[in-house]
Amino acid sequence: MANVEVDSWTPADFESAGVLDLLARQSVEGFITGLHASPDHGFSVEFAEHRLYNTGESTRHIDWKLFARTDKLFTKRYEEETNLRAHFLLDASASMFYPEGRPGKWGFSVRATAALVHLLDKQRDAYGLLYFDKEIRRALRPSMGKSHHNLMMLHLQKALRSKAEDYGGQTKLVHSLHELAETMPARSMLVLFSDCFETGLNSMDELASALQHLRYKNHEVLLFHVVDSETELSFDWPNRPYTLVDPESGKQLRLNPAEYRETYRYQAHKFRQMLDLRCGQFGIDFVEADCATGHLKVLESFLRRRSRRIK
Repeated sequence: MANVEVDSWTPADFESAGVLDLLARQSVEGFITGLHASPDHGFSVEFAEHRLYNTGESTRHIDWKLFARTDKLFTKRYEEETNLRAHFLLDASASMFYPEGRPGKWGFSVRATAALVHLLDKQRDAYGLLYFDKEIRRALRPSMGKSHHNLMMLHLQKALRSKAEDYGGQTKLVHSLHELAETMPARSMLVLFSDCFETGLNSMDELASALQHLRYKNHEVLLFHVVDSETELSFDWPNRPYTLVDPESGKQLRLNPAEYRETYRYQAHKFRQMLDLRCGQFGIDFVEADCATGHLKVLESFLRRRSRRIK
């Protein structure tokens, strides 16, 4: 697993800072409830172990009940924990940088991640960041606090400015998901942003097996299936010949979309329906994310639906 190096970034106003503040102001309580599967939110302190009391220490944490039973002074040691450790997994393959010249899948994914990070930070939950294409690139391990939040925003700010050539081009989606499933700490929340396209993918069963593996170690999984619905699902192009280029393999195909539109729509919607069905079978929260809709509307709809379900 490669690490993303922190170079000499210049702190600047994060592009979506105003949007994040707006999202946080909108019915924050409902949004926060929607992120958790537990009614208990935020920061907690849990008992870890006893140790002998040393003279001169504060008596605040002495276990007096244990003293009554043993006639010895012990202090309680605690571990600070969060309810949630979220790992944001961003597909950085070339197809995620489509379409160019207007809000695309990559920009949607980065902005949506920033918005969710903003909410998690307010709840004092831990969060980390990973990119993957041909390999997994760790950016930040899960943590919390102001300095971590600032560093996360810098990573996302840089990602928002990046281009497809800044990453590995092709993706090994299935392989990466299997590797992530094995390496993530137990009981994590995995928030995956991907179009789920992989050149050479033989069947839905391969992808379904990798998604099912993400549930390993009791992980909670959220899949944001990010597409440009107009062109990638509806195949809604003007009626004239085009040369379509696969951004990952470079293969080209000359065709008139009108001649293949109905067949394409059937296959594209069948793929998405099967993906939704498999996620439902595995207990994965599947989110239809049209990048043209904008991350605010998609997140608001998703979090309110999730909040109602948890309640």
